[in-house]
Parts: sequence; C-alpha cells; structure tokens
Amino acid sequence: MTRGGREKDRDDPERKCIATGESQPKAGLIRFCLGPDGQIVPDVLGKLPGRGIYVSATRAAIDKAAKKNLFSRAARQPVKVPERLADLVEARVAQRTVELLSMARKAGEAVTGYEKVKDWLVKGQAATLIQASDGSDRGKTKLHAPDGGKGFVGCLSAGEIGLAFGRERAIHAAFGRERAIHAALAAGGLRTRVVEEAAKLAGLRGLLPTQAGGDDGGETAMKDTKNA
Repeated sequence: MTRGGREKDRDDPERKCIATGESQPKAGLIRFCLGPDGQIVPDVLGKLPGRGIYVSATRAAIDKAAKKNLFSRAARQPVKVPERLADLVEARVAQRTVELLSMARKAGEAVTGYEKVKDWLVKGQAATLIQASDGSDRGKTKLHAPDGGKGFVGCLSAGEIGLAFGRERAIHAAFGRERAIHAALAAGGLRTRVVEEAAKLAGLRGLLPTQAGGDDGGETAMKDTKNA
C-alpha cells in the first residue's frame, strides 16, 4: 500500500452511470446517496452509508440525472434533488482536490514556485506537473510535463493552488489574491488521489483533455524544461 493509502496495481471496481448507462471505474464517477430527509447528497469522500448512486463526473451527466428524474428511478422512491446540483458537486470536488494537494505538500510530496518545480522536473523527481488554468500561457509553456496520462493537471485556478500551499491570507486565495501558477507532485499514493480528483474536476468544469491534462501529459503545449 502506498503512503496515500492506495494499493499498488489494484483493480478499481466499476459502477454504471445512471445518466449514460455506461460502466466505468469508480474513480471517474461521482457517488451520490440518499440522506435521511430524502434528499440526494453528493458523497465526494465515498464514505456515507447507504446504497450508492453513480453519475459520470461531467456537468452534462449530472444535469441530465437531475432533470430526467433519474435519481428517483435509481433509488426506487421519490427523492429531493438540490438546485444547481452540478455547481454543488463541482465546489465539493474542488475543495477535496485542494485538500489532497495540501496533504501532499505537508508530506513533502509537492512543491510550488517556478524554480522549485523546474528543479524537480529536471531531476525527474516530479511525476505530475500542475499549472493554473488562469495562468499566463507564455509562462506555462516554459515547463514540460512528465510523460503519461497522469503527468499534467490544468483544471485548478491559481488561487486554488495557492490555497493548497498555505499562502498567507488563505481565505482570499480562492479569489486570486494569493496566486500560484506552477506546482509539482512526486510519485506516490497522494499523487494518484490528487490526479483522480482533478480529473473529475476537469470534467465538471468542461475542460478539454489538452486543457486539463490528457494522455499526452500536456506535452503539446509545453517546452522541455531542460531547454528552458
């Protein structure tokens, strides 16, 4: 088992999305459950009791499930669906992604700042490059993401990255007052969990693979660090 609590080479069980009808690993789905008041509750941590109802981590799928009464059908009883459910899920997934990135920082498995990130990339210490979605394109192209589908994350804002790294006036970080454009993650269980949550967040924010960190690791948009 890795430090982040994930087993190596484990098979992720699959669940069926009630909106698309497709089965996929749980890591790519949002789990919902029924609260005691009969209201649908997004279970971002996957720990709430009761039977899980799964929806693909995209705004379109969640909106479809809410509008077409698919939660009631899956629960086999009338349910209450919160207004702007997709917005609620996005906010909770964003918070969870920031929390996991903060955990990685405290464990010494993540750094921020251009020079530190560049050093990790050159030395091969970085397994994932994180760059702010609202950062300067010119600044971001100076760094080259590691190879592989988990090598790049681009769905977090500069304020959210700054919040994860405990910048001063953290309360205002989400509003962009404390910004961090570049970050990097070392290999390990926490990195896996950050990348998984970030992938959900990217889907909820409607980002394309090249914007969020696709299978090319973001290479198409970045230069080699060693030549920067």
